[in-house]
Amino acid sequence: MRRVECEMSCVAVGPSANLLTGAQTGDGLHVSGFIAARSLKSRTPVLHVKTIEFLEGNPDGIQTEEWR
Repeated sequence: MRRVECEMSCVAVGPSANLLTGAQTGDGLHVSGFIAARSLKSRTPVLHVKTIEFLEGNPDGIQTEEWR
């Protein structure tokens, strides 16, 4: 088992987008959703956010516990 990281564009709509209105640059988040093409014309993958969890307790957002 190993930790894998990457950067990816994300799209949030509805209630998920509303949660982000209170977020500030540098806030730690744990998001989940599904990966799909940006649009019918653009096949670039984006993460479509379904749930958002704000991370607390660590100023840099790094988790100290492993996700399973």
